[in-house]
Amino acid sequence: MQEAGVFRVLQPKRWGGFEMDLRTYFEVQIVLGEGDMSAAWIYGVVGVHPWLMALLDDRAAQDVWGKETSVLISSSLAPMGKATPADGGFILNGRWKYSSGCEHCDWSFLGAIVQSEKPGLPDQRHFLVPRKDYEIVDTWNVPGLRATGSHDIVVHDVFVPGYRVQALVDSFNLVGPGQAVNASPLYRLPFGQIFVRGVSTAAIGALRGLLDALLEYGSVRVSRAGGRTAEDPVAQLACAETAAAIDEMKTVLFRTFDTLTQYAHAGQTPPLAERLQYKFQSSYVPERCMTLASRLFKLTGAAGISADLPFGRILNDITIGRQHLANQFEYYGRNWGATMFGLEHNRDLMM
Repeated sequence: MQEAGVFRVLQPKRWGGFEMDLRTYFEVQIVLGEGDMSAAWIYGVVGVHPWLMALLDDRAAQDVWGKETSVLISSSLAPMGKATPADGGFILNGRWKYSSGCEHCDWSFLGAIVQSEKPGLPDQRHFLVPRKDYEIVDTWNVPGLRATGSHDIVVHDVFVPGYRVQALVDSFNLVGPGQAVNASPLYRLPFGQIFVRGVSTAAIGALRGLLDALLEYGSVRVSRAGGRTAEDPVAQLACAETAAAIDEMKTVLFRTFDTLTQYAHAGQTPPLAERLQYKFQSSYVPERCMTLASRLFKLTGAAGISADLPFGRILNDITIGRQHLANQFEYYGRNWGATMFGLEHNRDLMM
């Protein structure tokens, strides 16, 4: 992926990137997912950070890319750390889980709450920290997405200058100091909408890969219980429904970002109701993909459990990906549904 340059898709041109559109970014991710969902997951997470970098003070980009523009950034954005204000920045402490691809990255975005005695909503921010200032702890022992290397990151009393910090509320409001020099409408899109799609869209590619593998395998497979798989009406229907669902999910994905891009070009902030809808539609993708993948896996019979075949691996990958917080469709569905009744939305689920 480094050699192909795909991590540069959303990177500012000023820093050696291609500054392309979100459709290209997600098309790349889907194709990667057809081959290996772990690779697509890494791309979805690590590949979005050059976009986030464009929001920060340009001094942060100088720190990361000043000598080499191919440097990669991992993350663990859940606010698991604590930050204490200090002269010119913050002192950061904490332990973060699930930093996908961290072993290949020289920096990391880490989520933390800024400590304050003032009442009000928690001040959540993202802190950009160099590899020399944190420890990677090998904790990733899981049945799916094994190749993502989503290990823990530990930080003890590290100073982070203020220019390497981005407030979550600023990302929600589509503002950041870096926009003064990174003026493309690409960097006026809602970060929350982009990041959640980065951890759900890989499942679409993985499901496509599973369907293709089943069509190839099923064309020659003869079941002891029911003859040729290709002639099985249950298999035929499952494949048709899966292909239709993939088309629907891709259509919604690209339509969403076409709409968000239109708002960005007009200098407008997308309405809350639409952002709630898009968050739910993103979170529901892995659930749909897992349900369909389970049906396809069953069609492979006992032979399909072999590690020499891809079916079990792909099903496990999709299932583990569904566990990400951003893919808990029940949370986002209730939030969107509540606003339909005129009730207050959950702010924490909007970021």
